Amino acid sequence: MISLRVRIGILGLVLLTGSAAPASPAAAAAAPSPTVEEQRLDQAVPREILERSGFDAVPLRFTRALGTARSYAEARKIVVRQGSALWKRAVDRAQGRGPTGGDLSRDDDRPLYWARLGMTREVRTWEPSFGLSEAQRAALLAELERTSRGQTAVRYPGGDRLKRVLVTGFDPFTLDRDIRISNPSGASALALDGTVIETAEGPARVETVVFPVRWQDFTDRTVERALRPYLKKVDLFTTVSQGRVGRFDVERTNGAWRGGFPDNDNVGVTGVVPVADPASQPQWTSTTLPYKAIVDADTGRFPVYDNTSVTEIPAGGTVPVVRADGPSAGSTARAGGGGNYLSNEIAYRVTLLRDRLGLHDVLPGGHVHTPVLEFGAGNTDPATGTVTDPGFVRNRLDIIAQVRAILVVAVEKAT
Repeated sequence: MISLRVRIGILGLVLLTGSAAPASPAAAAAAPSPTVEEQRLDQAVPREILERSGFDAVPLRFTRALGTARSYAEARKIVVRQGSALWKRAVDRAQGRGPTGGDLSRDDDRPLYWARLGMTREVRTWEPSFGLSEAQRAALLAELERTSRGQTAVRYPGGDRLKRVLVTGFDPFTLDRDIRISNPSGASALALDGTVIETAEGPARVETVVFPVRWQDFTDRTVERALRPYLKKVDLFTTVSQGRVGRFDVERTNGAWRGGFPDNDNVGVTGVVPVADPASQPQWTSTTLPYKAIVDADTGRFPVYDNTSVTEIPAGGTVPVVRADGPSAGSTARAGGGGNYLSNEIAYRVTLLRDRLGLHDVLPGGHVHTPVLEFGAGNTDPATGTVTDPGFVRNRLDIIAQVRAILVVAVEKAT
């Protein structure tokens, strides 16, 4: 059997082959091809981002470690250890610990994204001598996703001295439009993870996790699995994603509808958001964040809006209409304030989970959209532009700082 290992090195991706003992057909399934998302690693921009951050060595080390595994159990331990190490390395870099690894600014979320894809691509195409079943390969990929996204690293200290805040971010997306894209929500998650923010109500510990921009992962309820253990333990949560140009939005209402925009695997899905117990599923959920206080506060250079708009099919109607002041009684959702993409869906899922846990009246939580992270003047053409520039970095740092300031206000006013 030929063993394929995808390695990301200084000169890019190199395919290495090596002989291995054949696996029993009953024990192993043929390795699948890389996903659409993983195939983008072959382009020049991801390689440059990895090289200029020092993260180009991460998938290579992972490949070498995985090659030492002589059983599924050993492989699982390697995946968990190295996935967790990737998350820690990305957080440390964002927060100024350890070597910079290159000339990309520390606040950059893209090295984590592309290094993770190098690792998932290796697991997906790996053909070890002992053989992997489809279920085992899927389990390894799931472990790698969870550990490298901080989903297994949430830690709150005991006692009542600290408030507990949970924040989520997203991977970069719309990469076929501009593969240089960074997501300020993911960058905010890295910058804030494990930090303590000072508020008028005392210190608050922030823990963060990051989610993929893929419909299937949400259908598989990755959000609920990751966050359910913590909702009864925290004092406030907010899901965060990139939204509109030049503004923050606190989304008042979330809708139970998928609008079909393509995800990072170029898959589009349209229909009702699939959740457990669909018979009791509401069309709408609402924020319990102190939105008025957040909007009124001076949190940074970008204006912050209380967004009450939704798109609905009114009761008895057939045509979607936009309502500026929220949904009408008995209406059917077609878009929440945050649209009908995965940002709306994560807000819908987590606020629905909050409500089903009986926490609506006691747990402040909802969704915040950041401004679109824009490149600097003269660097807007994806075909000719550079992967970073001073304006791009300044915009990202300002967004991160304003997310932190919004959390301070939310903790103070929700207490």
